[in-house]
Amino acid sequence: MPSDAKIWIALGHTDMRRGMRGLALQVQESLKRDPHQGDLYIFRGRSGSLIKILWHDDFGMSLYAKRLEKGRFVWPSAKDGTVPISASALACLLSPVDIYRMAIFKAARLIIAR
Repeated sequence: MPSDAKIWIALGHTDMRRGMRGLALQVQESLKRDPHQGDLYIFRGRSGSLIKILWHDDFGMSLYAKRLEKGRFVWPSAKDGTVPISASALACLLSPVDIYRMAIFKAARLIIAR
């Protein structure tokens, strides 16, 4: 992934039966963006256990999917539009680490350190 690529979370729930063409059409029509620009678009289904990432590089369109065996992907509560995130936030989103638990441990360490 190029360092200048923007990463967008598509808010709300997406029909996860959609493939590359359907998600690219959603980016164009619903999100009012160009899916061929080189940005990454992340979609989550209603159950929250599956995400798909759509990305177009100079050679073609790619579609990545990740399904959780347990739990759900953390997602903003807004119903539509997009939210930009950083590459490190994407790495956290894709990692098996529970970010809520990490935040609790971090807060506990800060309290103990005082």
